[in-house]
Amino acid sequence: MSDRKIIAVVGATGAQGGGLVRAISADPSGGFSARALTRDAGSERAKELAALGAEVVEADLDDETALRGAFDGAHGAFVVTNFWEPRTEEDQRRRSASQRELSQAANAARAAKEAGTRHVIWSTLPDTRPYFPAGDQQAATFDGGYKVPHADGKAEANRFFAESGVPTTYLQANVYYEAFLDPSLFGPRRDEQGRLVLAPGFADARVAAHAAEDLGRTAYGIFRKGEAMAGRAVSVAGSILTGAQYAEALTKALGEPVAYLPTGPDTVRAAGFPGAEEVANMLAYFVAAESDIARLVDEDLLHELNPRLQSFDTWLRGRPADLTIR
Repeated sequence: MSDRKIIAVVGATGAQGGGLVRAISADPSGGFSARALTRDAGSERAKELAALGAEVVEADLDDETALRGAFDGAHGAFVVTNFWEPRTEEDQRRRSASQRELSQAANAARAAKEAGTRHVIWSTLPDTRPYFPAGDQQAATFDGGYKVPHADGKAEANRFFAESGVPTTYLQANVYYEAFLDPSLFGPRRDEQGRLVLAPGFADARVAAHAAEDLGRTAYGIFRKGEAMAGRAVSVAGSILTGAQYAEALTKALGEPVAYLPTGPDTVRAAGFPGAEEVANMLAYFVAAESDIARLVDEDLLHELNPRLQSFDTWLRGRPADLTIR
């Protein structure tokens, strides 16, 4: 019988969980094996993980009993919820996306406790609400009090893991580098004159970012380091740059000038597209919390956990096929 420590990975077919499964699979001498949790074991992504050697198990965050079974015998569990996951009309009528996340996180915390899991990594985000002045009439409020629901709800869910007593590390993502390749997110686009411009909306603030794959690699490093990481928060970032610096890096990678337009959250808020209010709130948080976000990033620890942590420049050099912008 294998003496490898099993890591149950929620969301194994997604960016975060998939990165962790691949990191475990790439280190056959590391003493760990991956149990990939997915709602559809027959999906192409699930089959790809199985081909890497992962044990694929069907489980749903809305089903606590199934989670309990999927965690059974596992040394550790990686838990992530997806605020943006498509929902049925019935589920949308019954609860908000934030309420769903809270329920799912509570299910996972209870399941981990009941299964005797020795170490949980909860993929969370910071609470943005303290950075908005009391009585702020400009920044919209959602779901009964959240400013950025996909972040604030996860921060609120931290308590389920703390109260469970299960040793938990709180892993915090920042902006994905991948967002700077998508013009619908932070990526450069062509203006009416055909010039490439970058206008992500966070003005002159320094913004922390990282490759999606590095989140999974860092999670693996946390499991390798062990329960000494319990109770700690780890904020992942490979670079912390201004918008102008991101534009400069893209200029070098593309071989074409990318001009930075220092637009701010108010410009995004005034644009009025669906979801503009929440996006503007997120950008306002980046600006207001700039120094606190940077302070949370422990570069020495991150490189210890993930020696392959990529800077934005390094990451761009590795993806020429992704840099074709028309």
